[in-house]
Parts: sequence; structure tokens; C-alpha cells
Amino acid sequence: MKKIVYLFTAASLLTACNSGNSSYTITGSVEGASDGDSVYLQQKVGNRQLVRLNSAAISNGKFTIKGEQDSTINCYLTYNAPGKEALMMDFFLENGKIDIELTHNNDVATGTPNNDAYQEIRAQLNDLNRQLTVTFSALGDTALTAEQRQQRQKEMEEIQEKMMKVTIDGIKKNIANAVGIHLLKQNFIYMDVDDLEPLMSQIPANYANDAGIVRLKDNVARLRATAVGQKFTDFNMITPEGLSVKLSDYVGKGQVVLVDFWASWCGPCRREIPHILDLYERNKKAGFVVVGVSLDHTLEDWQKGIERLGITWPQMSDLKFWNSEGARLYAVSSIPHTVLIDGEGTIIARGLDGKDLDEAVAKALNNK
Repeated sequence: MKKIVYLFTAASLLTACNSGNSSYTITGSVEGASDGDSVYLQQKVGNRQLVRLNSAAISNGKFTIKGEQDSTINCYLTYNAPGKEALMMDFFLENGKIDIELTHNNDVATGTPNNDAYQEIRAQLNDLNRQLTVTFSALGDTALTAEQRQQRQKEMEEIQEKMMKVTIDGIKKNIANAVGIHLLKQNFIYMDVDDLEPLMSQIPANYANDAGIVRLKDNVARLRATAVGQKFTDFNMITPEGLSVKLSDYVGKGQVVLVDFWASWCGPCRREIPHILDLYERNKKAGFVVVGVSLDHTLEDWQKGIERLGITWPQMSDLKFWNSEGARLYAVSSIPHTVLIDGEGTIIARGLDGKDLDEAVAKALNNK
């Protein structure tokens, strides 16, 4: 597990209709704030731009924001007074009475159905995040032995896995409401197709035309088509020399093939390349092939990246960045991303790196 789950990510407008009250009242407090300071109700739209919807001054340690809302949307409450630490939390703006505590590490928003559901998840993730912070800080101890450092890193991975489980469980429990849809749209790239596919039929009908949900359903279909156990999907690109090449020029010819989706601009990709280089050199005589699929913008950047990193295996790209046809067909949402294919062209693993990748390659070569 190498990705941390973020509950409070970029907000998206959600269209779940609200019932009951025709207005909202938000009351709350801000840790460390002074009377006269202001809080702002904001929404992220477009290119992550915060748009102010409302505001209030703090008086006697409290603030109140009132208004009307015709649909449930995920919003942010922000605080940024001169000389004080800026604070921000997300919650669901919906009609009713919402109680908020904006703090440094234990935010709370309750009082309405979606916020109560979201707070149940937030509380668990806040607790795990505090554990993660403590463990991460411990890694800074220069007196740690290599074994102790490895143990701390393992603890961090375990906490991250727990955070992912909390989020996925929260999505499953709330898939019929705005909370589940919001979390699904923000975290689907961390989820396996076996987790995603059963949720598709449970998404409420009023989200059928939601652009994010439409893209997600298409992504799930492509994930299923390129899942472990499926035959590889072919595509055509060019080599760094400008020659036309297909994935099938390498796959399905008796060799174990690792398809490595990467880009020269991707830091994690560059850090992983030395490991793949070592893996390739150790196993190429046994019938192991690596094929790089680059998501670079320009031919020059791509070629320089290959040279700088010492990459020796075949490369292909259409230089379309995230619109890469190969990445689209294989539903690649983040890089680096690996797809391991056996000699007959069947996908046998996805998304592996490090020791897990080494073991999968060794097993595949033994089964040739």
C-alpha cells in the first residue's frame, strides 16, 4: 500500500436533493480564534478555485452563518486571520442546523444527516491521521537503527491501509447518499475493480448524468476489461525514433512482459526506474521484457528522460499526457503503474512495485 487516503480532497458539486428545512443555520467555534476574526463558507469549483458563498464574524467565541440551499453540496469552512494558523475543513452544506468545531486536528461537523454520516468517517480518519503523524515524526530520530526504521515504515503502511479500509467501508455504507458519492468520486483511484463494480448499480438515479459518475462508470468498465485474468488489450503508438509500434509486438509471444506506465515529469516514476532496471537486468535472459508507455508531453522530454534514467527497454507513447490512449484503455489514473502479462498474453498482476513486483515476475518466469 503506497498511497495515503485523503478524506478532505477537492470538492465537487453534488446534486442529491435535500428534504425538510428550507434553510440552513451553521453555528460553531474556531480553535485559537479571537472575537472579530472571520470565517468563510467556500466551495471549490473549476480548477480548484475557492469561491466564497458566505461569511461571518466571530463573537463571544462563536459564529453563525445562515442561508438557503436547494441541494446538498460539499463545501469548506475556512479561517485565515493575520498571525494565526490557517484552518480549513470540508463538510456538507444542506438545509438544517449544522454544528461545527474547526480545530487543528479534530474537526467536527454534525446536526444534519449527511454531516452526521460524514463525521462518523472523519472521526476515524482523524484518529488514524494522528497516529500516522506520530509514527512519521518518529522516523526523524537519527538514533533509529535500520531495523527500527523499517518497522516504523511498516507501521505507517499499516495505518494507511486502515485509512483506506475506513474510507471504502464509508463509501459502501453511504453509497445511496451524498457522502458516499463524494467519497467515491474522490477515492476511486485507490480502489480495486472488485470493490468498485458492485457499487455501480447502487448509485442513485439522480446522479446518472453527473459528469464525475459517468466518467467513473466508464473507468470501471475499462478496469474490468483489463483486470487480472483478462487477455491484454492492444494499442498502437510510436517509438522515440518515430516508428509505429503495437503492444502486441511484444506481448503474447512467450515472454513475460511488464508494461510500465510512466513519464519523465513523474517523480515517483523516476524513483522506481532504478528498481525496474535491476529487475530487468537480472531476468531478461530468462525471457522477461519491459515495455515503457510514456505519458510525456513532448518528444524532447521523453527522450531526455530515457537517456537520463538509463532506460534500455522498448518505449512507446502518443505524447498525449493524461489523454494517452494506452492509459485510457487500461484505466490508469496514477503513475507509476505496472501491468504484468504472461507469455500467452493474459494479465496476471497490476499495480505492483518493489518486492511484490519481484515476486510476481519470479513466479511468472517459473511458470513459463
